[in-house]
Amino acid sequence: MTMLDALPLAVLGSDPLAVGIVILVVGALLLSEFLVFSGDEDPTFRQSVYWSLAWLVLGLLVAIPIALTQTPAEGVTYVTVYLIERTLSLDNLVVFLLIFGYFAVPQESRRRLLLAGIVLALALRGVVIVLGIGLLESFHFVIYLLGALLIVLAWRMWKGDLEHQDPGDSPAVKLVRRFFPVIGFEGNRFLVRRDRRLSATPLLLALASIVAADIAFAVDSIPAAFAITSDPLVIWAANGFALLGLRALFVLVEHLTRKFRYLNQTIAAVLAVVAIKLLASGVWKAPPAVSLGIVLTLFAVGIAVSLRAERE
Repeated sequence: MTMLDALPLAVLGSDPLAVGIVILVVGALLLSEFLVFSGDEDPTFRQSVYWSLAWLVLGLLVAIPIALTQTPAEGVTYVTVYLIERTLSLDNLVVFLLIFGYFAVPQESRRRLLLAGIVLALALRGVVIVLGIGLLESFHFVIYLLGALLIVLAWRMWKGDLEHQDPGDSPAVKLVRRFFPVIGFEGNRFLVRRDRRLSATPLLLALASIVAADIAFAVDSIPAAFAITSDPLVIWAANGFALLGLRALFVLVEHLTRKFRYLNQTIAAVLAVVAIKLLASGVWKAPPAVSLGIVLTLFAVGIAVSLRAERE
């Protein structure tokens, strides 16, 4: 099968109707979340806790229809991919928070940028899924390139390199600065015409930085899903539902990252394990239950160590 022949499979999966339903449901739920919190006030801490738990439970419950319509093993595989992608989405939010602080984005403008960031993340992950499955169907050696990419990402996360990147140094921000002079904030506007010339506001710089971050996270997170499964439906569903509820989770992210101080190291360990699984796939394929057990164990250890460090 050539890459062009594989693209319809990557876009629609083995069941086009099921993938279409997933896309419609995720889109409707994302819209409903932002309509609920469409006012000027952010959700309170307690509201954010309840909403975040509700989205987490909903995301896990998706495993039931997948298990019933496909196989129980696919349901277990979905849970594994969902937990990995949901945890990676926390890092996504940490970077968004860093960007908002760096460009001093006003509170009332953050909601707009956050929505744009989440929608872009969904779209970009969809593109990477399409390209990834097409490449894997056409060129088997890509598996080993993805494994090596995950190893490098795991090492960078373990050292904390991703947290210390300067949003102002991203190529996307430099590109905007090259073509537009930068002025101050003008409400929620990205571009303003001054002296017959378009000028960029810091909101456009922040949006460019978010786009760059979304591209990086899409390239990083999708290989982790491929390490677990190549089923397009499972990957689409896990990524879509993992990105729901980020509006409420955004309020909690500072508190969570402060409490869960070894988050990066835990994610790095998970990525390293799935990278090894991907690299060894030609010799041995771990059963879905084993993969899920390893991921849950690593998360449990990371949480326990973080809580112990917090008490001490």
